[in-house]
Amino acid sequence: MTKMISYVEKDTAIHRLSGFTKLLFFLLWCLGGALTYDTRVLAVMLVIGAVIYSKAKIKKEQVSKVFKAVMFFMILNLFLVFVFSPYEGCKIYGSRTELLWLFGDKIALTSEQLFYEFNMLLKYFTVIPAVFIFLTTVDPSEFAASLNKVGIPYTFAYSVAIALRYIPDVQDDFVRIKNAQEARGIEMSKKARLLERIKRTASIIFPLLFSTMERINVVSDAMNLRGFGKKKKRTWYSYRALSSVDKAVTAFIIIFFVGSMIFTYYDGNRFWYPW
Repeated sequence: MTKMISYVEKDTAIHRLSGFTKLLFFLLWCLGGALTYDTRVLAVMLVIGAVIYSKAKIKKEQVSKVFKAVMFFMILNLFLVFVFSPYEGCKIYGSRTELLWLFGDKIALTSEQLFYEFNMLLKYFTVIPAVFIFLTTVDPSEFAASLNKVGIPYTFAYSVAIALRYIPDVQDDFVRIKNAQEARGIEMSKKARLLERIKRTASIIFPLLFSTMERINVVSDAMNLRGFGKKKKRTWYSYRALSSVDKAVTAFIIIFFVGSMIFTYYDGNRFWYPW
């Protein structure tokens, strides 16, 4: 069975990049997507992200269930933004163009609010695929080695690698606990009502936390017994030196980030409204 959101070794241009390159790209990409509300910048990022996603050759089974959950919370968040702040777009863009009235003529649907929430949706679709790409194309061991080679202490780098390795294990534990609950007659499939499924799924969190903490203690004790952290340096089996492609990608993301920020803030306002 294919594990969700876990590293799978493949021979693609994305997989061949250094872990440090992918981390830098991921951080600047997400930061740029978070800071800008310029639709033009977000549209370009969406296209570039779609190309990178296709080049990574991520299996649908790896992200389908998580993507459905993320989509649900995205739609829920957009709805809540509209309900609790229906005129936020009007405040931002300085105008109000009413399209129709909702909820018994209590709230007006405006083009400014729709445009504002459309930009929020674009931001989600530029950042979330980047998370999937990063988690499914980064080899934890090689990633830790790359971080250490650029000056980050190996103890911290190794901690990051362990965290990445634990993601599929936590997923396995979740599925195992969920199956155990269903074996006891607790319905957690689509047959149950949505609120019941959410409540019952939430009840898995505590046993999942306990099992995770137990595993962390075992790993910590094993590393302490082997004297991990006593030496100032260590060697790495999976280290991958930065190639010319890595340097080109690094230059691209830095230039793109700086350029997108200049383009976004050149008039002193990160919100762009075409009308």
